[in-house]
Amino acid sequence: MKFFLDTAHIEEVKELIETGLVDGITTNPSLIAASGRDFKKVIAEMCELVAGPVSAEVAALDHPTMLKEGRHLAKIAPNVAVKVPLTLDGLKTCRVLSDEGIMVNVTLCFSAGQALLAAKAGATFISPFIGRLDDIGHDGMQLIEEICLIYNNYPDIETEILAASIRNPLHVIAAAQAGAHVATIPPKVVHQLLKHPLTDNGIATFVKDWEKTGQKIINKK
Repeated sequence: MKFFLDTAHIEEVKELIETGLVDGITTNPSLIAASGRDFKKVIAEMCELVAGPVSAEVAALDHPTMLKEGRHLAKIAPNVAVKVPLTLDGLKTCRVLSDEGIMVNVTLCFSAGQALLAAKAGATFISPFIGRLDDIGHDGMQLIEEICLIYNNYPDIETEILAASIRNPLHVIAAAQAGAHVATIPPKVVHQLLKHPLTDNGIATFVKDWEKTGQKIINKK
């Protein structure tokens, strides 16, 4: 499974990129608004930090303007994935951009039917929103499973399932078990995945026992 960071904060990316865990980045208007920074500058900086896809979302809702914005965003860097909403106009835009060789992330997917349409429109990524479905009493992970089942039935589908709206480590694990190609994860959830009390306890024990030996691996000169 590939890990994308769901963030618009450069420092969060820099902190985690050295681990080799970051395969790409997703942003959205809400994340950009929270960062308080210029949208295109953030995207350009992100694209320099990671070799993988960086999702940049269009703001328009009509096809002609979406297409103009998408082409403009794609010029920022070769690894920009233009993000469009799962609407008829969004799918029209997806088709054109995809045919032009531009990566497209179709976002705000809430049904398997929508995911099938996005694949037919040539989407590079489909972004089903797990957490938002959970919020209204639906099983978000069931959607991931349904899309995986459908896509696996057709080997010619190249669209990657990008599990989005991830709220906790269990979402990541369940998405991986279901077969999602990518999980886009808030940095805080990456840190939650990393932590375990038994790991912390084990480290504390090893440090204590090592100190008892009085040894040093590297002696200071």
